Amino acid sequence: MIQTRATAGRKRILAVDDAATILLRITDALDKYYEVVTVNSGARALRYLERVKPDLILLDIRMAPKNGFDTLRDIRDMKDRADIPVIMLTAMEDKDSVLEGLSLGISDYILKPFAPNDLLSRIRRVLESGEQQRERALSGQGGEGAGE
Repeated sequence: MIQTRATAGRKRILAVDDAATILLRITDALDKYYEVVTVNSGARALRYLERVKPDLILLDIRMAPKNGFDTLRDIRDMKDRADIPVIMLTAMEDKDSVLEGLSLGISDYILKPFAPNDLLSRIRRVLESGEQQRERALSGQGGEGAGE
């Protein structure tokens, strides 16, 4: 009960990585500011997403049996989940991985090992950018109706 109250009103972040140490580092860096949910596979992430829509997903690329790109493709195919901002958090720094992530609509690409403050600031930027886009879309819709 107390934990539920403590997380009320906070943005929810789903962290997906097969390394427990990375999930712990993510939780340590973020849980003061966000509700952090961790899963250790793409399949578990997809099962979680069937029930809950987080505000942002942190997604590793190198996971088995379903890697991060395959997981992201499945997320983008889910009804009411395709618009969730995704930040790839990975050790893969090759150009092809970055380009593939961009083609799948990622919001950012962060290399491991990450600095906690960098992770936090990039998450905030992505979340604020999404809120600004929603506000512009709503004010644009209202403006069109008022002008007719």
